[in-house]
Amino acid sequence: MTDTPPPTTVYVHESVEAVVPTAPFVEAVARSPLPTELVGDGRSYTRTDAVVTYEPRDAFLEAGWVHCARAGYDAFDTDAYEAAGVPLTNSSGIHGATVGEVAIGSMLALARLLHIYRDHEHTREWYAPPYERPFTLEGERLCMVGLGTIGQAIAERADALGMDVVGVRRSEEAVPGVATIYPPASLHEAIADARFVAIALPHTPSTDQLFGAPEFAQMRADAYLINVARGPIVDEPALAAAVIDGEIAGAALDVFEREPLPADSPLWDLEEVIVMPHKGSATNQYHEDIAGVVRENIDRATAGRPLHNRVA
Repeated sequence: MTDTPPPTTVYVHESVEAVVPTAPFVEAVARSPLPTELVGDGRSYTRTDAVVTYEPRDAFLEAGWVHCARAGYDAFDTDAYEAAGVPLTNSSGIHGATVGEVAIGSMLALARLLHIYRDHEHTREWYAPPYERPFTLEGERLCMVGLGTIGQAIAERADALGMDVVGVRRSEEAVPGVATIYPPASLHEAIADARFVAIALPHTPSTDQLFGAPEFAQMRADAYLINVARGPIVDEPALAAAVIDGEIAGAALDVFEREPLPADSPLWDLEEVIVMPHKGSATNQYHEDIAGVVRENIDRATAGRPLHNRVA
């Protein structure tokens, strides 16, 4: 995989507890042939050590390979890993079903008012919505912005529900269930006729604040934004203003610029905005999903083969 020797020990850093319980995760990783140990800060590493972590540490640059236990690796200095000759891998590719279901569930809730019914349940109110408000997903257009693993999973499920799915991505290669693919330069055209616009893009300099006031102005007044990607892709004050002013109908958000979402954010108070705590990938088997990627790369590393999901 590099000039470094194959790993002989796997160290799971305690920061993984941010997303999975450590004990079953260590047990799942330990089903590989290598000794596996849970560690905290203050440890030194050698080139025969593999590290699985949620958070970066300078000490990891002395290891032989580091795995980021999440898909987003923004917090990791990839240039530093490149310079140190330490491969960095991530957990991309395991979130299709989990995040895909959250996106579809959000659209179903917004269309059928499940979130509003739940709100009225708290006050024991037998709520009857305006006749024109509920609608079905069938026949509605979804614009999927980003068609990687998660975007394709959402598109596949939306297509199965009878939605008209279009997408935005650089490649023109056909995607099952997606009727039309627009290039990024045609984003405004792609979102103009969509009832739902779902974001499944990585956060990069080119996608930072990709959705702001100009984009919300292009969307239909009855359209909803779904963000299961990264918070900084959306200009949150502009989104709140767009919902308040009726430029768009609402949103479902699992990610935010600051997490937890600050208590003074106006998004908390908007009935047609569903706020979720960045748990789109959370299931009781998430530790197995991540561990499966780690074990595959342990097999690859010990065999001298290229690592899967290498990002540096």
